[in-house]
Amino acid sequence: MQEIFLGPARFDASPDHRLDGFRWSADARSHGAVTVADLACNGEWNLWATAETPEWLTIHVPREGLSGMTRRQITTTASPGQMLLGQSREADRFLVRGGRHRSQKLFLDWGQICQTFGQLFEAPLVGSLDLLPLVDGSTPSGHLVKNLVETIISGMLGDAILLHSPIAMVNLTQALADLLVRLVPHRYSQRLEQAAFTPAPRHVRRAIDFMHANIAEPITIAMIAQSANVSVRSLETGFRTFKGATPGSYLRTLRLRAARKDLLDRSNLQSIRDICLKWGFVHAGRFSALYASVYGESPRETRRRKTSSKAS
Repeated sequence: MQEIFLGPARFDASPDHRLDGFRWSADARSHGAVTVADLACNGEWNLWATAETPEWLTIHVPREGLSGMTRRQITTTASPGQMLLGQSREADRFLVRGGRHRSQKLFLDWGQICQTFGQLFEAPLVGSLDLLPLVDGSTPSGHLVKNLVETIISGMLGDAILLHSPIAMVNLTQALADLLVRLVPHRYSQRLEQAAFTPAPRHVRRAIDFMHANIAEPITIAMIAQSANVSVRSLETGFRTFKGATPGSYLRTLRLRAARKDLLDRSNLQSIRDICLKWGFVHAGRFSALYASVYGESPRETRRRKTSSKAS
């Protein structure tokens, strides 16, 4: 069961207690940014992320029994008619409960969520999104999300009709990420609900484009303002108004994400110190503190997870 179900899902698992007369069935398929799985068993299990587990949004759809997740010492369970959402690297563990259990699961590449967030907010997602873990399929928004999740799952399992249509898969995946960020409550939801939330003006967008194009260069705020053809003061006002940040902190966020990408890159042999310097963080101690405050782990812990994944 672990080989069939947890192989594509890349989690580790163990039964919650001794299993006698164990019976099970499982199926799992992957395509691009999405992996789906169907599991039925008569035992209770605990699942947790390993060094090889990608950053996924995991969506559990229980059919019989309960699906659960423990995060920050809080356990949330979903019953049939509900869905359970959790980021694979943030959850302490996932639970399979019930004398008889059946559930379907969709694992969505977290990069899809980050990309959608960036398009909606015109700003990078840093740290946890804190999506509400429990989605009720009886509410209008929950029903809409649940229907799309089930459409993707059913289309990838069985006769796998969706696997023969890459364009449909891409469109459905993008639609799902958009619905999740728009409809499921999270710590940025209030900004979406505010009537005053409008796209950033042209000079702010130009400044952001300049930052992306020169992220590894020693650029200054004055250079960024010049690229946008505005004064430093106007640039700072625009960023505070439309991005809730200063131009400097926004650039620091972009560089922090780039540093994390390097730390997780298995082919990158640079030291942590070299990565710090590459992305403009001169003081390694301050970089480590900032990194830990955003990602919940030190740069060394991120590098260690990548190294252990290679060893396995």
